[in-house]
Amino acid sequence: MKFKVYKAEHNNLTFRIEENNPDVGVYLYVFENDNCIKDYLQNDIKTCMEIGLEKYGIPLNGWKNE
Repeated sequence: MKFKVYKAEHNNLTFRIEENNPDVGVYLYVFENDNCIKDYLQNDIKTCMEIGLEKYGIPLNGWKNE
């Protein structure tokens, strides 16, 4: 099974959304200088993207599928 991964860069931070097994969820990682400084575990990709928008100002169309 191939999991989806999305990446965005905004305000000198790098963000990754990584899908996992359905019983785990989806992670939103926040990186500063290649160090993970925050992570969020959510139920779906859409919720991760909404957190990116609300907390960090990443536009919903700012994510690139990797």
